[in-house]
Amino acid sequence: MKANVTYWLDETAARFPDKTAYADANKEVTFGQLRTQARAIACELTARGLFKKPVAVFLEKGVDVLISFMGVAYSCNFYSPIDVDMPGSRVNKILEVLEPSVVITTGALREVFLAYDYKGEFLLLEDVVIRKAAAGRISSSEECPEAALEKSQDENGDAAVSESAREEALEAARRKGVDTDLLYVLFTSGSTGVPKGVTINHRAVIDYIDWVTETFEITEKDSFGNQAPFYFDNSILDIYSTLKTGATTYIIPKTLFAQPVPLLEYLKEKKINTIFWVPSALIVVAKLKAFKNVDLSDTLRRVLFCGEVMPNKQLNVWRKFLPDVQYANLYGPTEITDACTYYIVDREFSDEEPLPIGFPMPNTDILVLNGKNELVTGEEPGELCVRGTSLSMGYYKNPEKTREAFVQNPLNDAVPELIYRTGDIVKYNERGEIIYLSRKDFQIKHMGHRIELGEIETAVSSLPEISLNCCLYDEKRQKIVLFIEEELDKAYINEKISHLVPEYMLPNKVVRVEKMPINANGKIDRVKLKEYM
Repeated sequence: MKANVTYWLDETAARFPDKTAYADANKEVTFGQLRTQARAIACELTARGLFKKPVAVFLEKGVDVLISFMGVAYSCNFYSPIDVDMPGSRVNKILEVLEPSVVITTGALREVFLAYDYKGEFLLLEDVVIRKAAAGRISSSEECPEAALEKSQDENGDAAVSESAREEALEAARRKGVDTDLLYVLFTSGSTGVPKGVTINHRAVIDYIDWVTETFEITEKDSFGNQAPFYFDNSILDIYSTLKTGATTYIIPKTLFAQPVPLLEYLKEKKINTIFWVPSALIVVAKLKAFKNVDLSDTLRRVLFCGEVMPNKQLNVWRKFLPDVQYANLYGPTEITDACTYYIVDREFSDEEPLPIGFPMPNTDILVLNGKNELVTGEEPGELCVRGTSLSMGYYKNPEKTREAFVQNPLNDAVPELIYRTGDIVKYNERGEIIYLSRKDFQIKHMGHRIELGEIETAVSSLPEISLNCCLYDEKRQKIVLFIEEELDKAYINEKISHLVPEYMLPNKVVRVEKMPINANGKIDRVKLKEYM
């Protein structure tokens, strides 16, 4: 039994010490180097007396972020990534909640971070890893960087700590840890304007990655093309599947996602056979017909997606050009360790059909509850709730929000048992597959009818002219507002979807935007769209 994800790294580094683990546009690191450099960071954190404390990581997206994550995990502390492009006001709100014991960054970025409301300690990568690696003091061995001093005297005559003592201190920390200790805290939006820190422990990630690697048969021969930012939970699949199996993850330059042909050429050049992207990234590739320029039939094996609804119209384009690829729709919020249901696409779908989110993952139970907290029957819609190992420990230092979302299972009055209420409305189809309908807060009452805005979006997505679309409700004017990128009028759209949705669900207003706003996680930015209403 593993109580810490870094035991995976120990095993993989022993098997494949010289194999590339992670690579970005400027740097790559082998598993041996990853372990050594991560342990160098861990030695420093342990030497500072930190255990089970929050550590912020403020670095440009790349290999160094992942080295830092592993270093924090080795020391039995927990990490929280802060994006270098994040607005200062949001960074300050995160710092107010997190109160990190130390911030891992570089000397140059430290000057940037000093502008925020932070007065604590820093750990500079060049001091712990980069400078010592350049000096040849970090190899692929497992030594901590200061270990080679072997009780030698420094300039002041003080005895340096021996290699064995530092290694023992590090291992003592891991032995003291348990699998319910936190691994990371990812901050999501909060309804009050204060970001919510979603806490995930080692056991939840181990459980999830065991399922991913077994279900999709991931091995050291596979390679991932990472799209998700490291502060977004979709990245967990890439990072830790690589760590466990000895696969390789290539961190795809962000600029390529606006250039579909160079993006596909990158996949082909790097021989990337597995991608786990948000649907928006897949839609852009389908929309611009990049497959006519790049043949990936001998490259891609798996296309996984999660984070928002994947329209079948664009998925059908992928399936047409790459029919032998395995496609899978994963579903789940950050609070349940990335995903809790999945559907491996096993049949044809028309453009206007919704794609199922499928079935519960093993060791995960899905409860679809109606307004009376009873299990739904037939195709009755209800709120998707989750129980199992995947659940977050709650929101960091936010007991009120934790109590709202993580509640006692209403079907169990015998013992304490928490479930997570996702706020997502779903139903079962005739095959017993779960179908996502909408967010609970996207459910509106219009002209006396309860309407799921997601159902309208699915209908509009089936039109051949439409790429991305989004529906919002203007409460003040009581109008359903549809946002699109194309120059199509309301009459045309409503005529085309009138056979898919009832009249009372037809958009009352169509707003054309030059380009659909996308947030940092790759999802449609609904907050930004509200400004155009």
